[in-house]
Amino acid sequence: MHFMWRPGRWSGPDLNIGRPAIFGGVMAKDFLKDAKDHYDVVVIGSGLAGLTSANTLARQGRSVLLLEHHYQLGGMATWFKRRNGHIFDISLHGFPIGMVKSCRKYWTQKIADSIVQLKGVRFENPQFSLQTTFDRKDFTRLITEEFGIKHKTVDDFFTFARKMNFYDDQAMTTGELFEKFFPGRDDVVRLLMEPITYANGSTLEDPAITYGIVFSNFMSKGVYTFQGGTDKLVNQMKDEMIENGVDIRIRSNVEKIEVGPDRQVTGVVVNGRRIGCDAILSNANLKQTIFDLIGPENLDKEYVKEAEAVRLNTSSCQVYIALKPGESFDHCGDLLFHSEHTGFDIDAILSRNVSSRTFSFYYPETRPGHDRYVIVSSTNARFEDWANLSEEEYAASKQDLVDTTLDCLEQYVPNIREKVDHAEASTPVTFQHYTKHWRGSSFGTKFEGLDVSRKLPEQIGGLFHAGSVGIIMSGWLGAVNYGVIVSNDVDKYLTPAVATV
Repeated sequence: MHFMWRPGRWSGPDLNIGRPAIFGGVMAKDFLKDAKDHYDVVVIGSGLAGLTSANTLARQGRSVLLLEHHYQLGGMATWFKRRNGHIFDISLHGFPIGMVKSCRKYWTQKIADSIVQLKGVRFENPQFSLQTTFDRKDFTRLITEEFGIKHKTVDDFFTFARKMNFYDDQAMTTGELFEKFFPGRDDVVRLLMEPITYANGSTLEDPAITYGIVFSNFMSKGVYTFQGGTDKLVNQMKDEMIENGVDIRIRSNVEKIEVGPDRQVTGVVVNGRRIGCDAILSNANLKQTIFDLIGPENLDKEYVKEAEAVRLNTSSCQVYIALKPGESFDHCGDLLFHSEHTGFDIDAILSRNVSSRTFSFYYPETRPGHDRYVIVSSTNARFEDWANLSEEEYAASKQDLVDTTLDCLEQYVPNIREKVDHAEASTPVTFQHYTKHWRGSSFGTKFEGLDVSRKLPEQIGGLFHAGSVGIIMSGWLGAVNYGVIVSNDVDKYLTPAVATV
């Protein structure tokens, strides 16, 4: 089954998730039934930062209402099902080992125990063909042995990147960082940069610290994922939130953040109903939060200018491929970075004329108890390349993306077309529809978004933001940790200062 959304036109299942509607004289389900009129905190959006914030605040004894406009929790960290029992995870799910500690501390040991390492990360392109465990030791081996770089240079690079932090000088770009250690070595740059570009949309023009921090986290002990699939993860998170008292509401679209005359939040309007609160934590897209939910009229002009200047990262297209029941393929690795392009070229990576893809291979052991073989192909993309197509052009382009992806996949999974039971594509337009992210930005904002996000409580009392900002926070680990940081800020705000004599 293929789904296609265009602005103002939707074909596919009924996903009208706004206000309750009347069908044949019968009122549709009220998704806010029995919700209280007031909560300590309202969390808008259920991405990993929103889920973690809601859970953390509930653990701290706060009454929390979690509002999600979609019918499923998770934001970009979610899944969908298709006929014949196929399950697809959305986007690439690879994160550093730090996720184990964060899940154990802020979620449950049970969740942490399901995090496993991806040991088969492959690169296949005109410059090199190799497989790695994607950690510092193995990358050092590869760069010295396969690329002929001196060990000291490689070690100095890793040490330099490891020491980077948020407070460093932002003047150095990622491209300048590579030129400092590996001048003229496009092949080394490709090895070091391509996975991070797919992880969070980074380019060579972004601040070097945004690369150094993310790359160093991965280089600690490799790439990890959640065994059992996103459905298992999010459902375990949901159970934990319910246990801690979070009031979870799906199909609940927040239309407005209510601001009082003293520039303090007073509540939200959701599905046409007002619900009061003392604090709000938005896990929505940063620009959507500021310009759609709050409104620039409630903010300082200089802050609005800063927010307007925040650049959004790019998005991605994905092709979801499921094999027929009983069909399989030989082990191809876990992640495969494939490219036909010579050299690392961000414009080529983003082009609609796709030459670079990342394949995620799902084996039965990836989702224990589910005996299917699934492949998800991800390509970085620009929103404008898809949003302005006619309905016919859009449908044809999606089908072409499926067809060319299968053509590419043939070299890794022979006779793939004979084995496929289901294949469909998503685009930045799809992501905009399901997540409400401006321009379908699956990688959040550029680095300047982090400062704007952190300054929001200074503009509106009791209003906080935890979302995919600053590139660094756009991965799973960053989202969880940012959710914790901001929820602690909310808790401090709600805790009256104790007067001292």
